[in-house]
Amino acid sequence: MEKKKNIGFHIIKNDPLDGHRGFGKGAVSLDNVSPVIIDVEAGEAFVDLGAMHARSEVEKRIKFTPHKEEVPDGKPYWIVWVTVQQGEEGPYYYGATACEMTVNQETRRGYKSLPEHVNRLDKSLKGHFILDHMDAKSKKVLKDFLESHDKGMWERSSEQLKNGLQ
Repeated sequence: MEKKKNIGFHIIKNDPLDGHRGFGKGAVSLDNVSPVIIDVEAGEAFVDLGAMHARSEVEKRIKFTPHKEEVPDGKPYWIVWVTVQQGEEGPYYYGATACEMTVNQETRRGYKSLPEHVNRLDKSLKGHFILDHMDAKSKKVLKDFLESHDKGMWERSSEQLKNGLQ
């Protein structure tokens, strides 16, 4: 599989509805969320914005089932929904939640729980950190990725995130 160029996180934009009280006010904005995909076996992490619509390179041409036992030889992945917010001192990692996924490219079958993905995306938007269920190797990959992406963002982030990835 061709490796994609490592693109950064979504840039925090101004509120397009700022001052407007009409149609669309109160709608959820996904502008500050980026999906980080962790290849567990390769020990690599990358941002693939296609995952926002279940169309990442890993997910393309795969039929997913909500039953893990139907994909016994699947390659393990994590999709981590990372939300970035703007603080007084600059941007920081506001929320991060991980979802399990397995993919068997040969049989074009995979496992993921769509309700879990949607709920975890929502939790990330609300500033939650749900990373406890990840394996230690994947936590280290995620920590290294977030830290190397922008050292300042990592340093401004909460201790809950830092401790959760120890």
